[in-house]
Amino acid sequence: MKFILLVEGHTEHNAVPAFLKRWLDARLQQPVGIKSVLFEGWRELAADMRQKAHMHLNGSNCRDVIAVIALLDLYGPTFYPRNTESAADRYAWGKEHFERLVGHEKFRHFFAVHETEAWLLSDPNVFPKEIRDRLHDRVNRPETVNFNEPPAVLLDSLYRQATNKSYKKVVYGKQLFQKLDPNIAYEKCPRLKAMLDEMLRLAQAAVLAQAQ
Repeated sequence: MKFILLVEGHTEHNAVPAFLKRWLDARLQQPVGIKSVLFEGWRELAADMRQKAHMHLNGSNCRDVIAVIALLDLYGPTFYPRNTESAADRYAWGKEHFERLVGHEKFRHFFAVHETEAWLLSDPNVFPKEIRDRLHDRVNRPETVNFNEPPAVLLDSLYRQATNKSYKKVVYGKQLFQKLDPNIAYEKCPRLKAMLDEMLRLAQAAVLAQAQ
C-alpha cells in the first residue's frame, strides 16, 4: 500500500518521500510506500491537482492507494485571496480550497510552512559547521522563518556569507534530508507534525481495513 505525493519541485520529489517514510515506517507494523509525482512548479500543481488526484484515486490500482497527498510551499504561490495575509490564514484557506476542489475522501492537501527547507532548519547538525554557527535562534521555531526571508533564501544568504557559494537547493537539499532526523523536525515544526500525524492515521486505517 502506498501514498501518492504530489509535489512542486525536484527537491521534494527526490528527498521528501524517503524522509516522510522513515518517520511513518517506525510507527507501522508494515511499511508503506510513498510515490512522488513531480510537477513543474506550484502553478502546474495547482492547475492539474484535481485531475491527477482522481487519476490515482479512481484508476485500476486505486485499492493500493492509501491517499493522495498534495504538498505545496506556503511561500511562492499567488493564488491566495487578498484578505489572507498571515501564514495561518493562507494555510487554512489553501487547505480548504484544494480539498474541496478535489472532493475525494482520500485526498489531503498540506503546505510546508514556509518551505520544506524549514524542516532542515530544525536540526543545525545536518549543516556544515560554518552554516550551523550562523543559524543562531532561527532553529527554535523553523516554521516562523517567513515570507520576508523564507528558509531557502535564508540558507542561500548563509551559504554565500560562509562559503562564497550559493545554496544549491536540489543537490544540497537531498543530501541534507538524508541526514535529517524526522523526529526532530516533527517536534519543532507543528505543520509538519500535523501532516505526519494525519498520514499515520490514514495508513493505520488502511492497513486495518485491508486485514478485515
